[in-house]
Amino acid sequence: MSKSENTRQFIVEKTAPVFNTKGYAGTSMSDIMSATGLSKGCIYGNFENKDEVALAAFDFNHNKVNEHMKTRILATDNSIERLLVYPDTYKNYFKYSYLQAGCPILNTSTEADDTHPKLKERAFKALNFWKTSIENQIKRGILRKEIKEDTDPTEVAVIMISMIEGAFMQAKVTNRTTELKIAMGFLEKMILNLKL
Repeated sequence: MSKSENTRQFIVEKTAPVFNTKGYAGTSMSDIMSATGLSKGCIYGNFENKDEVALAAFDFNHNKVNEHMKTRILATDNSIERLLVYPDTYKNYFKYSYLQAGCPILNTSTEADDTHPKLKERAFKALNFWKTSIENQIKRGILRKEIKEDTDPTEVAVIMISMIEGAFMQAKVTNRTTELKIAMGFLEKMILNLKL
């Protein structure tokens, strides 16, 4: 990478947790400067504006979660075990530094729904990617005769995501994992019930 690309990457890595914690509106230029130790001129020399930094930070946060999930999912060949990666990861979110500030999709979509169309579009695409990934795991499981053939992949994906995000939201608001663990325990049972 060139010096400019390295600097851009440095800015993104340092500001990604700030944006995920404080949100787009709550993150100021002084927060960005403080997180990076760089001047305003250096930041604007690498990004057109705060919007561009926020979009790159969202992509970075989302990719961190995706890479973690992909690694864990590909560690097993069984479709049920692959689906169980989701509740296992989220009930233990405090183990992963990039999830401690919350799910980037949930945090971004809540804030950007009416105020930041580009961030909303990024969150929409990320949510759609997640839903499609779960649907594909279920379809794969049906073909491999590991999941009941009458299972509706879209229905299961929507319910899984809704449970994870709703439970994650409760954990963040209450500062406790009680409800999250209850919901993820229920989700584990639901996934095990898909087993052929």
